[in-house]
Order: sequence, then structure tokens, then C-alpha cells
Amino acid sequence: MITRRIARWIDDRLGTSRFARSALDKAFPDHWSFMLGEIALYCFVVLVLTGIFLSFFFDPSPKEVVYHGAYNQLDGVRMSEAYRSTVSLSFDVRAGLVMRQMHHWAALTFLAAIVTHLCRVFFTGAFRRPRELNWIVGVTLLLLAMFNGFTGYSLPDDLLSGTGLRIAYSIALAIPVVGTWSAFLVFGGEFPAGDIISRLFVIHIMLVPLAIGGLLGVHLAILWRQKHTQYRGRGRTERNVVGSRLWPTYTLKSVGLFALVVAVLGGLGGLVQVNPVWLYGPFEPSAVTTAAQPDWYVGWLEGALRLFPPWDAHIVGHTVSEVFWPGVVLPGVTFVLLYAWPFLEARATGDYAEHHLLDRPRDRPVRTAIGVGVLTFYGVLLLAGGQDVIADKLNLPVTGVTTTFQILVFVLPVVTAAISWKLCRDLQGARSAAEQEETPSPVGPAEPHVTDTAPRDKEPAPESPS
Repeated sequence: MITRRIARWIDDRLGTSRFARSALDKAFPDHWSFMLGEIALYCFVVLVLTGIFLSFFFDPSPKEVVYHGAYNQLDGVRMSEAYRSTVSLSFDVRAGLVMRQMHHWAALTFLAAIVTHLCRVFFTGAFRRPRELNWIVGVTLLLLAMFNGFTGYSLPDDLLSGTGLRIAYSIALAIPVVGTWSAFLVFGGEFPAGDIISRLFVIHIMLVPLAIGGLLGVHLAILWRQKHTQYRGRGRTERNVVGSRLWPTYTLKSVGLFALVVAVLGGLGGLVQVNPVWLYGPFEPSAVTTAAQPDWYVGWLEGALRLFPPWDAHIVGHTVSEVFWPGVVLPGVTFVLLYAWPFLEARATGDYAEHHLLDRPRDRPVRTAIGVGVLTFYGVLLLAGGQDVIADKLNLPVTGVTTTFQILVFVLPVVTAAISWKLCRDLQGARSAAEQEETPSPVGPAEPHVTDTAPRDKEPAPESPS
């Protein structure tokens, strides 16, 4: 009785019951593509939980030790404490290997979900006013996720991750004027510097995850305030949201999706091997592993480094390394254009109106063609990151495979963009012809046109899904 009176007193002052009723009645569209962002969120939850487990057993120390553990192939080998703890975590800790692989698969899926979600937002025009800020938040999340994925990939101090760190050090050195200073600042000295693993560990488990968590909160808060976009259809207007209520339909659907994501990642972690560091051996500065490729989300950068010709430039008394253009300029231009795209498109089209209904990709042939061409460009770079493996498997000279990719990286995006534009135009024409055939003859009085004029911040009750 006392508890009820206290709750009623608090509710009378704060209006919590009204807020709760309004929140539980919020409508969310039912289309499957809106679940991509939720998959990314649930992968992040799995990353945090498995990462906490792994942090109990991983030691980010460069101290040299001799391994005597369960993996006999490395018995008596000198290695860093970081690598030893990773191997021990894989073979000596109960469920350690499952957690390691589940963590790695969650990272790969997390990046894949973010990229796919951004593609959905791009091709449907969900970045337009008033959602430019949320697009910027999403691109920043992609950048942070890529960076944190690379730091985690580099922590085991095996030969493969050491090769990746060597490349990152070379890219930092390639920055004109400040390259040497910045490389020494980040790595703690000339490569291989002993401080880099401990620094990456702090960045990987504390700084970047906190930033990602904060941005996810900002992203969801903006989504909650602006309401969700939706595809065009019966009963859907620029001023309403049609879909399932938050409680109970959408909540139960999200809980089921979370369970499915955890189950799939758990199955991958237990059944599909990924990043077997014990096969690569400890990092040795004088050695480079053959057929070394990074995780897929930075594979395009590896491909760009492999395809760019060895051209040095001399600008204002400074030598600009050939690594600078594919390693610094290309990523920089990529993310600058991603950040600026909503404003570039609005300026090019003169469309500054608010949009809450999504475009069909075929109705925006130019945007669709540009998106397909850009994805093809980075897809070719991703494949080029393994040009040595392709040459070996197909028994071809690696120089010939490299030259082929150098041609395809310019030709194929133009071809796919042109095909996409033509398909969009043809689909538009077919749709217009079908609509003209279905138009009834103007006989009798016209049917009354009903418009839902409810303001968007006061959404109407959603329709029941058919």
C-alpha cells in the first residue's frame, strides 16, 4: 500500500505513466530491412560480453617468455606474453577458444551489419532531411568499428597481426611532415615498439567501446525523437508511422532476433575456425607470413596498397611515399564523401524538404548507379587484397593478376553503374506503362481523397500487419 502511494506520488510529479504509455504505443515499421541496425546492436552486445570474458585471461605484455602449454607444436618457443596468453586462452581455458572465435565472428558480423545498414539507408534515401545527423553518427560508428576491429586483430602479437601492424606503421610514416612524429607517438618508438600492444589493449577495451556505446545511444535517441522512416504503401504518409507497437509485438520480435543472433554467433564460434593464431607462430620482425590478408573490412585498403603503382612524388622539398595515396588519401576521401553525401545530394537536386517516406532505388537511378559503382570499386579492391592467393590457386603469374585488377578497378565500376542506371530507367518505364493500363476511365464522380494529417510527433495507431 505504501509502495503504491509512493509510486502514485512520483507519477503525479513526473508524469511517468503518461510517458510509459506513449512509449509502449510507439509504432515501428515491419519491413525486414529495418532489422539490420538491430543485428549490429546485438552483435555489439555479444562483443562486450565475450570481450569481458577474454580480458580476464589476456595479458597485453611484450615480455618475452618460453611457452610450455597444451599446444605441443609451440613447446619451448620464445614468444611475447601477449601471444602466450592468447594460445593458452585457446587451449588451456575452458570455453576459451569458443569465446575467442565467437568474439571474432561477432566483430566480422558487426561490421557487415553496419555496412549493409548504411547501404540500405543510402539506396532508400533515409539520410535526407531531417536525418543528416543520424547519417553522420552512422558513418562515425563505421569508422570506429573498423578501427576497433583492427586493434583487436592486432592484440595477439602473432605473425599475421604483426604484419598488419607493420603495414599500419608504414602508412603512418607516409604522412608528409608529421608522419614520423605521429608514428613514434602512437607506437611508442621505432617499429616494433614494445608499448604498442598495451596501448592497443587500452584503446580496444575501453576508449573505442565507450565511444561506440555512446554513439549508439545518440543514434537511438535521434531515431526515437524523429520517428522511423517507412516504405511507401497503403495508409503510409509523410505524417504517420504504420507498423507494430513497441509492446508487445515489436519487443517480442526483437527479443527473438537477439536470441537468433546469439545462437548463430555461438554456432560459428564453436564450429567454424577463425584466426588460428597458433598456426602463424609468434611475431618476428624479420619474417612476414605468406598469403597474409586482414579481416574483410580493411581488405579494400590492402587491395589498394597492392594495386597502386610504386610512384614517389617530390612536393615542396618533401618526398611523398607511394603508400600515402592508397593508405591515407583514399580512406580520407572515402569517409569525407560519406560524411558529406546528404549535403552534396541536396545541393545537386535542390531538394531540401523533409522526407519520411523512403525511395525505391529504381526511382533514383543516378543515386543507385553511383552507389552500385562505388560498391563495385571497393569490391574489386577487396578481391585484389588476395591477388597472391588467387594467382596461386589458379596457377597464374601474380603480375598478370595484379594488372587485371588494376584495369578492373576502373572499368568495372563504370560498367556496373551504367547497367544499374539503365535497369532503373527500364523499371520506371515498365511501372509507368502498367499504371496507365490500370487507370480507370473518368466515368462518374471521382472518389474522395482522404489524407492523414496527424502530426508526426503524434503518431496514429498502427495498422495491424496483413
